[in-house]
Amino acid sequence: MNFKSFSFSPLILDALEELNFQTLTPIQQAAIPAIRRNKDILATAQTGTGKTAAFALPIIQRLLESDIKGETQVLVVAPTRELVEQIANNFKAFAKHTELNTVALFGGVNHAGQRDALKLGADIIVATPGRLHDHIARGNVSLANVQYLVLDEADRMLDMGFIDDMQKVIALVKESRQLMLFSATFPPAMKQFAMSVLKHPEIVQVAPENTTAETVRHIVYPVDQTRKLELLSELIGKKNWQQVLVFVNMKDVADSVVEELQQYGITATVCHGDKKQGARRRALREFLEGKARVLVATEVAARGIDIVGLPRVINFDLPFLAEDYVHRIGRTGRAGLSGHAISFVSREEERVLMSIEELIGQRIKRYYLPGYEVASREKLVDTLNKKPASYKKGRTNRPSNQASAEARLKMRSKISKVRSAMKGK
Repeated sequence: MNFKSFSFSPLILDALEELNFQTLTPIQQAAIPAIRRNKDILATAQTGTGKTAAFALPIIQRLLESDIKGETQVLVVAPTRELVEQIANNFKAFAKHTELNTVALFGGVNHAGQRDALKLGADIIVATPGRLHDHIARGNVSLANVQYLVLDEADRMLDMGFIDDMQKVIALVKESRQLMLFSATFPPAMKQFAMSVLKHPEIVQVAPENTTAETVRHIVYPVDQTRKLELLSELIGKKNWQQVLVFVNMKDVADSVVEELQQYGITATVCHGDKKQGARRRALREFLEGKARVLVATEVAARGIDIVGLPRVINFDLPFLAEDYVHRIGRTGRAGLSGHAISFVSREEERVLMSIEELIGQRIKRYYLPGYEVASREKLVDTLNKKPASYKKGRTNRPSNQASAEARLKMRSKISKVRSAMKGK
């Protein structure tokens, strides 16, 4: 099946040909007919499977068929600036031969430029929840004529606490709107929210709930928390990995990881919430252009990062929620290409790992790298009763158990000398 099968306008088909879009993905095959039938949609599909085109193309077709001009008819809400920009750019590319105008609204930039763009007319608005409500409060945006409302990565917006914002948006659009929820995962909270806002929806599900792509190989390296930095630099250096996306949970950890990698001659850049929009764009550009071998990112900052052919993703820290594992590793193994999902797991993270394995329905293979053996459970209990060690620990260049053995030998030698002295008296 190809895109001509859906009788899209020649204006759309010409744009798709220029973009070299030929074969439809499963989510596109399933969602496009349902959207064109004007049905509410609840669609779940893995990240990177073509979800944006699945809703953008039929929406653009409907706008071309509409007699309404000069009014905002389409609103797409997404959780982060990066994802909003990505979706808006896709709309612009698909509609490049039409007169449809797309405006992106997100934080981190001045309101004035976005306000001026809205005054010129916006057929399609793509926005983050916070910035959208800012413009509504300022009188820059009216949702009165919105016909098509898309909540993309709705599960992520729920996790980020945007449920009230989404409900306010839904309340501001007309009752007869078509509502589409797209999501990578389908946890219970998502099901409850979806059923409360959708009207007799069509369920579009192209893969079992919360599964990962079959092209992704999952790997776990058991390692003490204090030695993760050393393990990361050693794997990247010795294996000569050239393009690695590394996830951490905290912004300060992201900075520490980048600093450590740079000390060992590995070019790395960072992307997290404390970085300005320009700095985040520059970091991603350097990574895409190969100027940086490693991009270290937090979960929220990485939303919307779309990298073709990314060979591997590393979870330096396991995510707090098992569902986020699916989001993270969805950036590798796309479009039929193979990828590696590598996770560093300390004793403290074993319960999270079990939850992830239960969620994805498989046990992940463990790799034990010599010299990085995990401490005993007794040592873990003792460590947890003390002040947590910093991530920023100097490189030992020797296995920790070897260091312990040397310390024991020195102690035995001291004891032996004391005993000899006692016998001589």
